[in-house]
Amino acid sequence: MSAKPIEGRMTAASEDGVVVFLIGMRINSFAAIRSWWPVAKAMGPMIAELARDKDSGLLGYQTLLGWPRVVYLVQYWESKEKLLAYASAPDKEHRPAWAAFNRRLREGKGKVGFWHETYVVPAGSHESIYMNMPEFGLGRATGVVPVGRRGDRAADRLRIS
Repeated sequence: MSAKPIEGRMTAASEDGVVVFLIGMRINSFAAIRSWWPVAKAMGPMIAELARDKDSGLLGYQTLLGWPRVVYLVQYWESKEKLLAYASAPDKEHRPAWAAFNRRLREGKGKVGFWHETYVVPAGSHESIYMNMPEFGLGRATGVVPVGRRGDRAADRLRIS
């Protein structure tokens, strides 16, 4: 991470609801490059397509490693409707990538694993704090503000009394 840390206590600027989408792969056999490399390469064009389309609903993302076998993305979306619309759009990168991935999964006989999880988080049901960190996670996706603007305590940011 090369971004310069922001000194002090910050929190994500967003007070709106958010959809958190986790998607990843697990390399079950490093030797089976033909099974997992195309899967790893497929995400780049989809993220690039989403980043170009400001109305796609993708707020931001981060790639994380569960070294040595797992690679995953944490994606932040405006709504589940926009996430599902992208996933099912016949004219976008996802549909052909998904079809190719399913073929590879069947042919690879367990050489690569795949997973995703979706969390719909209503407004007032998420909070964050970043101390002496560059923008990260939801804060990177929506920007950051000093903690005091959203409440000094986690309970304040969660709108809990």
